[in-house]
Amino acid sequence: MTDVSKPKKNASSLGGRLLAAAIFLPCFFIIAHRGGIYYLILVDLIIMFGLFEFYKMMEAKGLRPYKWIGLLSGGALPWYLFFRQGIYANILLTLTFIAVMIAELIRKDKGHAVYHISVTIFGVLYVSWLGSHLMLLRELPIIAGLNYSFGYTFVIIVFALTWSYDTGAYTFGRLFGRHKLFPAISPGKTVEGAIGGTFLSIAGILIVRQLMDARLGIVEAVVLAVAASVIGQLGDLVESMIKRDAKLKDSASSIPGHGGILDRFDSLLFTAPLIYYALRYFIMKV
Repeated sequence: MTDVSKPKKNASSLGGRLLAAAIFLPCFFIIAHRGGIYYLILVDLIIMFGLFEFYKMMEAKGLRPYKWIGLLSGGALPWYLFFRQGIYANILLTLTFIAVMIAELIRKDKGHAVYHISVTIFGVLYVSWLGSHLMLLRELPIIAGLNYSFGYTFVIIVFALTWSYDTGAYTFGRLFGRHKLFPAISPGKTVEGAIGGTFLSIAGILIVRQLMDARLGIVEAVVLAVAASVIGQLGDLVESMIKRDAKLKDSASSIPGHGGILDRFDSLLFTAPLIYYALRYFIMKV
């Protein structure tokens, strides 16, 4: 008997992906263009949902992270960074460390204390600290002495690099993939896909450079594209490693056809810091 459910499921999944993209992307870019507190709130919501998914994955693995401590501190971190109160960000992280350790100290069910403490703090650093760089990129022109509108260009660069790579890797991998890239972690990824993704990432940033004043030379743009392709792929593999360890296929099912927030932003968690520090310290030198 022919199984006809799979094509219907794939079509439904594709439809869900397109619908989610059609709703989310325009909203994201409109808010990113405006910047300021509106973009901060959006980034913070992404961080909070992603952090919640991370802690749910850890619970599926049998660990017991302190979700509320992690969510409160992880949600507060981008606000502290936004208002450039670095000393208070340090205090926040210090208080988070202490609060988690005290919470474990008074927990009735003893055992695996180091795991519970570590996974709570890891979630804050992995999702909130890395994710906050999406907001720091938007605010970078203030530090660099540029017009505030340049921050929108920097955000576009990150998304163009990351999503161009993802599209190229998927397409070239499906068409030409023969050699596994990292089969122990993600069997579907191929060397051919990684090469194709890198070339499309280079094309993506060159198009952005032509359409927008990105303050990048051609050599700088290509180097950034190659570096972002490598680090973004590593970010994807790291999340795959975490999901595999938790024996889960997706981090969640919050985005139709896409899985969870972490499934969509895993590469961006790595590429956003890379682009931020490259632009700030090596290109703008501020």
